[in-house]
Amino acid sequence: MSQIEVLPAHCPIDFSLSRSDSFSHYRENLTWAKTLVDDLFPSTTTTSILVTADPTADEDDLSSGIRIFPSLPPLHHGHPEIHLRAGVMRASRLANEHEPNAEKAFFVADLSQVYRQHQRWKTSLPEIQPFYAVKCNPDPYVIRLLAALGAGFDCASNGEISQVLSVGGIDPARIIFANPCKAVSFIRSAGKMGVETMTFDNADELYKIARAHTSAKLVVRILTDDSKSLCAFGIKFGAPLNTVPGLLAKARELGLDVVGVSFHVGSGCYDPSVYTDAISRARAVFDMGKEAGYTFSLLDVGGGFEDALFEQAAAVLTEAIDQHFPDRHAQKLRIIAEPGRFYVSKAFKLAANIIARRAPLTGASETDMDMDTPEASDQPGVMYYINDGVYGSFNCILFDHQVIHPFVLSMNGSFHVRESEPQKLSSVWGPTCDSIDCVSPRTTLPSALQVGDWLGFDNMGAYTVCAASQFNGFEVSNVTYTTGGMGGSEVQKALAGFAASGYGL
Repeated sequence: MSQIEVLPAHCPIDFSLSRSDSFSHYRENLTWAKTLVDDLFPSTTTTSILVTADPTADEDDLSSGIRIFPSLPPLHHGHPEIHLRAGVMRASRLANEHEPNAEKAFFVADLSQVYRQHQRWKTSLPEIQPFYAVKCNPDPYVIRLLAALGAGFDCASNGEISQVLSVGGIDPARIIFANPCKAVSFIRSAGKMGVETMTFDNADELYKIARAHTSAKLVVRILTDDSKSLCAFGIKFGAPLNTVPGLLAKARELGLDVVGVSFHVGSGCYDPSVYTDAISRARAVFDMGKEAGYTFSLLDVGGGFEDALFEQAAAVLTEAIDQHFPDRHAQKLRIIAEPGRFYVSKAFKLAANIIARRAPLTGASETDMDMDTPEASDQPGVMYYINDGVYGSFNCILFDHQVIHPFVLSMNGSFHVRESEPQKLSSVWGPTCDSIDCVSPRTTLPSALQVGDWLGFDNMGAYTVCAASQFNGFEVSNVTYTTGGMGGSEVQKALAGFAASGYGL
């Protein structure tokens, strides 16, 4: 039988720069890390420092940063791993001072990663303007950075449109209201805010738009094959091709302006070949539009761009566009897309504290551990409980079908975990009282991991914090922002220029 094990306070924290997978490729050049540590802790001469239970080092120096936008948290420099560890150090100090919720989970967002993804996009798809899918992560810094870089925005609600436009400096023409089924009040509000481009896929939507926003520029969303994606949308959105002629005729009858075609192959598409079929269908609808008396000028290729397959998907998409729209330049065809997770997934990391642990009591016999009784837990090995879960940042497990892989951020007061450390079959759980709140049902973690240690999680930027709730009274995790990776100086220049123009303040 298992039970909660209460453990004593932790040892001092050893600030060794050697941890997670995403950090390993930086190990050969740690000049920046030593410089940062030397600046923060002048008496330290190496890249290892010791923070005692009553630290004299002022780790809050890391939280000063610079304030480009007065309404937002400060913006820092330094690799995100540094700030993950700084957050753990700060939590250790606050816990020592008996501060409530000292060990609260937190994000670290590396805006330079967003910038690098934008550069990848421009390199692989130079003809296609990205309209960032705000729903994926409506983070205020991400929106400001992408606005400064010239991206457009895919909004699905009145609230998202208002959030984007409130930043300032964003022309409503850079927004597509990409929700085929909208409330009439949202349609009317979009018109008042100057947003004209919006999608539809049914006749009722046309009637609503004809009443609420007659100057709208409409984009017919068509049904495509989304069976090769993590999240399929075809069950809910998209007009089958055989219904499109009727929809275009109805739009013409109502005096509405249809300007183009959109599709979406599903979020997290893992088979780039589906873009070939989707572009072929779009071409067919362009021809239908001509027969209905329309000359389409916009092609929206949607989202679904998976990071690991991006260049492959871009090549397939480009080839399909070349094949089916060879005269696009003469026709002045505008092509846009709606990437979301591509931009932000890898940019956010999460640190969560182990708040409880269930394991067989020390000294239990093999008979006791293997005893098949109604009271025995059916969970493998050790069960760890952390202070964020599926009702919070890990809602992506339920809604986005994500598979989570934790790594040890700190253990027994140290950021350095030996590769030879014995491992044990484990599971990781969220803090709520709901049994569905499971973060990782089966993983391996060091057997020495205890209450008070910290786990880290990579790739936490897409469909995470945006859908977090406060179920059971648990708070949403905060975000620390940094520009510590390659492209960091470009990020700061872009944001500073945006602010200097009077925007985003």
